[in-house]
Amino acid sequence: MNFFSFFFFFSPFLFFCFLTSSFTCCFAGNVTYDHRSLIIDGQRKLLISAAIHYPRSVPGMWPGLVQTAKEGGVDVIESYVFWNGHELSPGNYNFEGRYDLVKFVKIVQQAGMYMILRIGPFVAAEWNFGGVPVWLHYVPGTVFRTDNEPFKHYMQNFTTFIVNLMKQEKLFAPQGGPIILAQVENEYGYYEKFYGDGAKRYVTWAAKMADSQNIGVPWIMCQQYDAPDLVISTCNGFYCDQFTPNSPNKPKMWTENWPGWFKTFGARDPHRPVEDVAFSVARFFQKGGSVQNYYMYHGGTNFGRTSGGPFITTSYDYEAPIDEYGLPRLPKWGHLKELHRAIKLSEHALLKSEPATLSLGPSLEADVYDDGSGVCAAFLANLDEKTDKNVVFRNVSYHLPAWSVSILPDCKNVVFNTAKVGSQASVVEMVPEELQPSVASPSKGLKGLKWDIFVENAGIWGVADFTRNGFVDHINTTKDTTDYLWYTTSIIIGENEEFLKKASSPVLLIESKGHALHAFVNQKLQGSASGNGSYSPFKFKKPISLKAGTNEIALLSMTVGLQNAGGLYEWVGAGLTSVKIEGLNNGTMDLSMSKWTYKIGLQGEHLGIYKPDGLNGVKWVSTSEPPINQPLTWYKVVVDPPSGDEPVGLDMIHMGKGLAWLNGEEIGRYWPIKSSTHEKCVDECDYRGKFFPDKCLTGCGEPSQRWYHVPRSWFKPSGNILVIFEEKGGDPTKITFSKRRTSSLCSHVAEDFPMVDQESVSKVGSGKSAAAHLKCPKNTSISNVKFASFGNPTGRCGSYSKGDCHDPNSISAVEKVCVGKSECAVELTEENFDRGLCPGTTKKLAIEAVCS
Repeated sequence: MNFFSFFFFFSPFLFFCFLTSSFTCCFAGNVTYDHRSLIIDGQRKLLISAAIHYPRSVPGMWPGLVQTAKEGGVDVIESYVFWNGHELSPGNYNFEGRYDLVKFVKIVQQAGMYMILRIGPFVAAEWNFGGVPVWLHYVPGTVFRTDNEPFKHYMQNFTTFIVNLMKQEKLFAPQGGPIILAQVENEYGYYEKFYGDGAKRYVTWAAKMADSQNIGVPWIMCQQYDAPDLVISTCNGFYCDQFTPNSPNKPKMWTENWPGWFKTFGARDPHRPVEDVAFSVARFFQKGGSVQNYYMYHGGTNFGRTSGGPFITTSYDYEAPIDEYGLPRLPKWGHLKELHRAIKLSEHALLKSEPATLSLGPSLEADVYDDGSGVCAAFLANLDEKTDKNVVFRNVSYHLPAWSVSILPDCKNVVFNTAKVGSQASVVEMVPEELQPSVASPSKGLKGLKWDIFVENAGIWGVADFTRNGFVDHINTTKDTTDYLWYTTSIIIGENEEFLKKASSPVLLIESKGHALHAFVNQKLQGSASGNGSYSPFKFKKPISLKAGTNEIALLSMTVGLQNAGGLYEWVGAGLTSVKIEGLNNGTMDLSMSKWTYKIGLQGEHLGIYKPDGLNGVKWVSTSEPPINQPLTWYKVVVDPPSGDEPVGLDMIHMGKGLAWLNGEEIGRYWPIKSSTHEKCVDECDYRGKFFPDKCLTGCGEPSQRWYHVPRSWFKPSGNILVIFEEKGGDPTKITFSKRRTSSLCSHVAEDFPMVDQESVSKVGSGKSAAAHLKCPKNTSISNVKFASFGNPTGRCGSYSKGDCHDPNSISAVEKVCVGKSECAVELTEENFDRGLCPGTTKKLAIEAVCS
């Protein structure tokens, strides 16, 4: 009896629910576990999970993201719960817009998927302050993440609030909801040593507190080697095949498999090859894993000031299977989809039997799951980092590329090898489109645009907040209500100073705990300096222009996201620690203990001039020629949305550093700072061998982030107000919208690639030839074949080249099968190609095509 027959026959009530709610109530019940797996309604499950953080995208994107994950073979959506986005002040909760957690979970439910809710409520996640509200740091006597009464009080209050909200909406599995697991705390095992005896008491308390919530599903703690019996200990890392839970009664679960890595401003781009990601997943299930979660599957965007680090970029793309803009990243998404299908083909054998591990030679092993009744699955692994090898398993020879796993769901036929990527690839471009004046706002002048300008004063605006001898900590002063804090003072320069006569310049020396600084003297920008993602403190040393008489020194200190992890991380400060001027008649002038006057934030921020209801808070100056390279400048322009429906990025390559908004929505921090040209980058990444974040870096000498995601749902049909605050100077006339568009599709397969029937995955060993698959984006079809070669082509998507073995009829053969179709499969058969070419070699087919 199939699922639907069982479903309708045995439960008239559920049948009614099915008809009335489109699967929104098809979840029911009991979630338990044993040493092997989760058990949902009495059925063991192998689960593939995908991290999608709801506030890192927008509600208009959520259904598409969840559906794309489901189409990628994912069973479960996972997300943290972001405490500081929800509890803005004690007891003051926000669940609007990007923080509508209930709406997000219900979208997962409507897709017929499970949900893992990682409540934390500390989350790390490269998120500002690790997700903990900044206000909590200023509750007297509070120390985060230890046996501390104020922290435990507020942590329990928030956890209980979220649990009750989920219960109220009937979102836990026993209530018919999708939530099958919840998490308390996060990666605490890394940092227990900082908290002494209080650490163990805190972990025990957190587990008991979570268990007391009575949610009806298991709780987990990730990276917690001493997790109490009440919770399941889980693994985070690039590889977790060797992980063992801290109890023989707990299943092996992987809460964070990192398919890429985060970026920091000024750093290079990290890349993790999909061959290695697939290898790690296959090895995990080979070695008895039961739940595997990609962190991230869609990274998204750190809108506004939500990024942590410090120095984490506004983009949180993470080189995930779904990119920042919501498009599948190919071939990563497709290759993992095929992996998931191969694992699911093996699920019955994996869950019904214990593995037998066999050595097939040096660095070669097989894990065989055979229940003795004919149900059998095997994983063959080559752990050698350099050498491909042939092995014999059950009297059959198999070829195993280096650092790869082959999956045999019937212990005979290879349906997937982690190193053989035959799924579709793509070339994705950012296509620029100039800002267009809105029909709702008559424009004039340069590019037809009318710009409104407001320039901040360099230093104190309005009334000073306070004056003090010496320096205050930046974060303790702003309490993260803004990135900006002005430190101002004045000095008197006598007319007899030698530098005035010699036309030389004194040197300003500044030391800061972080994160960045712009130095102004007499309203003129003298220079900037910053730390970086590896080290926040920095020094500033530059000649400055001083005059005889009084000189005003205004130093704009900036944070770039707050610390998000580490032992006692909430005590890490920022701001100035020393200011000196060298080159005066009396030597060095130390201003560190002088009288400093402070102002928190910017005038434009204070007046909310980036919000629709605050635009008239200052007197804007209108112009058709906005000032270029002018610091401390607000720019406002009214524009139409870009044409089409592709995702949109704001190209800020010609700007300096600052913040951007559209219609009052926070696009976020922009800073197209370039990475060093002296560091090492790679042209090609060797997937073989263990991955680490610096293994495969690109982008030397390039901006760490050029484009900034502007969700389509933020645009109105006309009259869109784009507001930019530029800190140090740029050219706003060169700002453009760019549309993210797939310009080419590619496929590159070889004769010996294993085949999984894409439509009927139960057909193992169907005898089909390898095939190159192409599928166009929605509402388009293949219009042109730019490249095709059957033989030994080289290169990658967008830059293929013919080898010395090439079938001259390759393009015509591909055109015959593909042109005019939305998708096609070109088989490597004699009917299509001359397979007699280059005898004794394994031939390949590479295709690049255009969809329109």
